[in-house]
Formats: sequence, C-alpha cells, structure tokens
Amino acid sequence: MTARLSSKKIGKRIMVRRKLKGYSQEDLAKFLKIPRSSVAQMELGNRNVSVIELIKLSEVLGFSLDKFLAKEYIAEKEVKVLEEASSAREDMRISIPKLNMNKFKNILLYILERCAGKPNVGETLLYKLLYFSDFNFYEIYEEHLTGAQYRKLPYGPVPQKLDNLVKQMMEKGQLKRIKTEYHDYTQIRYIPLDKANLTEMTAAEKDVIDRVIDRFSDWSASAISEFSHKDLPWKATNDGEIIDYELAFYRESPFSVRTYDNDLEQP
Repeated sequence: MTARLSSKKIGKRIMVRRKLKGYSQEDLAKFLKIPRSSVAQMELGNRNVSVIELIKLSEVLGFSLDKFLAKEYIAEKEVKVLEEASSAREDMRISIPKLNMNKFKNILLYILERCAGKPNVGETLLYKLLYFSDFNFYEIYEEHLTGAQYRKLPYGPVPQKLDNLVKQMMEKGQLKRIKTEYHDYTQIRYIPLDKANLTEMTAAEKDVIDRVIDRFSDWSASAISEFSHKDLPWKATNDGEIIDYELAFYRESPFSVRTYDNDLEQP
C-alpha cells in the first residue's frame, strides 16, 4: 500500500490527521502500542508505516485508506481546516507561546545567581541555558515556562525581546551588563544586582531549570552552541525563523528529557 508514496508524505498526512483529531503523539503511541518516539519518527518520514499500522490509523484518525494513499490526496485542505481551528482556539491552546515578562525576569536572575562566579557563563551560554530550560519544560509538561520565543541564528537559538528586558532591568538597578576578556575573546556578561523571587516559580519549574544548570553551566560557549545545533527543534527550523516548541516532541536521546510510556515496541 505504501509503495505509491514516500515515507515523508505519509508521515506528514498522519501528522495533519492527528492534529485535526486533537490527539497527541503519545495518544497514537498508546493506540498503536509503540513508543512515542516511533510516532515522531513516523511523522518525520524516518520510519516506515506497516499496512497493519495504516489500517489501525485509518480507524482512529477517520480516513479512507484508498483516498489517504492516493497521489492526488489534497492534504492542503486539511491543513487549512487545522489552521482555522487553531486560530479559533488560540486563546485556549497552551502551545502558543505568550511571554511572561515577570517570570522570564526572575528565571534570568535565578540562572545568573546560580552561575555566579563561573567565568564561562557569558551571553552565549546564558541564551542556551534559557533555551534548554524553556524547551525541556515544554517537552515534559506540554506547558510553557517563560513563553519566550527563540530564533534560529548562526550561534544557536536566541531568545527574542531579551534586549528590551535587560534594558528595563538595568534601568531599575536589577542587572548590570559588562564586557570582559575570556580566553582572548571579548565576552558579554550579566551581573545580577537583585535577588530572584522564587515564589514566581513552581517546584517543577525550578527542578527543570536546576537540571539544565547542573548539566550545562560548566560547558564552554562553543561546546553548548555546537550541541544546540544538533537539537532537533533547531535543526528542523529554517535560518532566521522562530523555533516551534512543538518540535521538542520529536527529540531523541541525548536531547529528549521526557519519560514516555511504552519504551519498547510490542510485537
């Protein structure tokens, strides 16, 4: 059945149907009795879909196999329906990031406090600590941490609107920006002048941030930049574009931080 179409086209059609039905990747994984990561690879076109799986998918996602596998299948119509439905529910969907400036400020201060005294933690490393905190939290809890948007730039993901936030914090005497020399390079560093308000963070949020700091805060800027370039959300985004949080669900080891059900495919 699948010979008429490429795996990537089939995967894209499955993803569109899944989203139209409002199912998560984990929902499909449980239905098919395969790992969530297998569903992710299926949608990316990196894993073939068996005939039995297609039959099961047609039942749960409500499509005709003949029409679904036809070359003239118009997926665009379903994409349009999906976009319209998403727009109508925009204020209800947790997947649409909305920047929480106060939380972002306190998380920034908290990371800087935790990393105080580490000469390697300049602007580049700080950006990556924020990125992995935000995307790791979203992968685990399917909710936004700060709601910040990150753009794909040459040295890795960069949080947007950070300059405005830093300027406001500097004007209020909460933060200081300095230039230093580190390993013969000019480095921009941020010095916290105020304490983070920990009541702005839940225990789960603080735990994710702490894990990111413990894992990456001793890395060099070049090492963490190179590592971030291998993270699927960054790889799957075009240069200069905003990175979609939903791409966190397609991660694999060593980037994935969520424990999913059905770790092994069942026969």
